[in-house]
Amino acid sequence: MTIQEAQESVDRWIKEYGVRYFNELTNMAILTEEVGEVARIIARKYGEQSFKESDKGKDLADELADVLWVLICIANQTGTDLTEALKRNIEKKTLRDTQRHLQNEKLR
Repeated sequence: MTIQEAQESVDRWIKEYGVRYFNELTNMAILTEEVGEVARIIARKYGEQSFKESDKGKDLADELADVLWVLICIANQTGTDLTEALKRNIEKKTLRDTQRHLQNEKLR
């Protein structure tokens, strides 16, 4: 699935099942909540925290997909073409960081 197809798929789902998009502020709050759920799994799986009973069964892929879903919702409702935005962002990073990471001794 391309990014454009994902944006179209989410938009169809919202119109068919979701009634309408939550407003941008609500979706920003939901995005923050979903990122927190990803952070919780990462902290327990890759960090020093141990899993609580309520954390067991949480799936990182599913939580990352939740983040992507809400991000796509925000892009759709603000008229942002994520394909074009990502292309521009990669170009920006390439121009800005062409040598930066290659010269970073901490990464060797």
